[in-house]
Amino acid sequence: MNANRKAFLDMIAEAEGTANRGDNGYNVLCGGGIFYSYDDHPRRLIKLNARLSSTAAGRYQLLSRYFNPYKELLGLNDFSPESQDKIAIQQIRECKALDDIDAGRFDEAVQKCKRIWASLPGAGYGQREVPIDKLRLAYQRAGGMIQEG
Repeated sequence: MNANRKAFLDMIAEAEGTANRGDNGYNVLCGGGIFYSYDDHPRRLIKLNARLSSTAAGRYQLLSRYFNPYKELLGLNDFSPESQDKIAIQQIRECKALDDIDAGRFDEAVQKCKRIWASLPGAGYGQREVPIDKLRLAYQRAGGMIQEG
């Protein structure tokens, strides 16, 4: 995986609040709990508040309903860190943002991916959205390069 893609994944984990938690975020449930097996998506519905519950899990907070389709599409055997990375890259590919990431067009890539990750600015899911300047810093700290101009 090239440096920009790795940095973008690290930035997503930072935005989603999973970075540096548990097994580098790979075993984190929404709300901050931990799961203990990578055999399958944990498929736990977590009540976050009176009006919001979620099955999101893993470093990139994948909803359980998406795991089986990605498992089949990508030929995955489990919900391991490697599988989670492959799913996140596939989601970015589906957003048509991989070329932007590779070219260092960071803001454009974030804009294209906001429908997947609620923490990205402009996502509009009614959850905490991280400002783009903080995301840029996280991406650059992780080794990502931003195209100037």
